[in-house]
Amino acid sequence: MATAQLTAIDSTVDKTNRMLTEIEHEFGWPAERRHQSYSALAAVLHALRDRLPLAEVVHLGAQLPMLVRGLYYDGWDPTSAPAKLDRSEFVGRVRRDFRFDVDGGAEQVIRTVADVLRRHVSAGQWQDVAATVPADLRNLLDP
Repeated sequence: MATAQLTAIDSTVDKTNRMLTEIEHEFGWPAERRHQSYSALAAVLHALRDRLPLAEVVHLGAQLPMLVRGLYYDGWDPTSAPAKLDRSEFVGRVRRDFRFDVDGGAEQVIRTVADVLRRHVSAGQWQDVAATVPADLRNLLDP
């Protein structure tokens, strides 16, 4: 039993590191800037989580690696979901939570993290996520 638990922990650490590395690669950041890739992932996940209907939050969360799932749900108040954020408000939320300057600004952070998330969840799940947001925001998440 202990071996199975260790394998699950090793697996989620590996999957989480792969997601963060993919974000770093897209921005050209060295591994020493891991805090920035983590912050980008957190900012987009939290804005997305707060924008989605409750059932969609849970369905998306179920497909995330265990460590990323913990980050996703961290600080979540399901009684206030969903927040009706339009594109401008969504981008503003990510800009507020991601406090680093990058080429392309918060919109590029959203596009990059969305691309990474799309590669790590099923196509059907990502289509469901995209279908629940307004078209102008959908263009950022699922070009």
